[in-house]
Amino acid sequence: MSQSLVVIGLLALAGFLLGGVYSTWKTARGLSVVLAVLALLAVGGAVAWFV
Repeated sequence: MSQSLVVIGLLALAGFLLGGVYSTWKTARGLSVVLAVLALLAVGGAVAWFV
């Protein structure tokens, strides 16, 4: 698998997770925090993979 495809996939996953944070913030704050942490991990993984 190409390096750029992995980075793009991780960034897409982070965007999907951030959308989940936005949509669940008012109803389930705990789940939103978990999704935000997972999104940050995905972005961190993308940056680490790119470097």
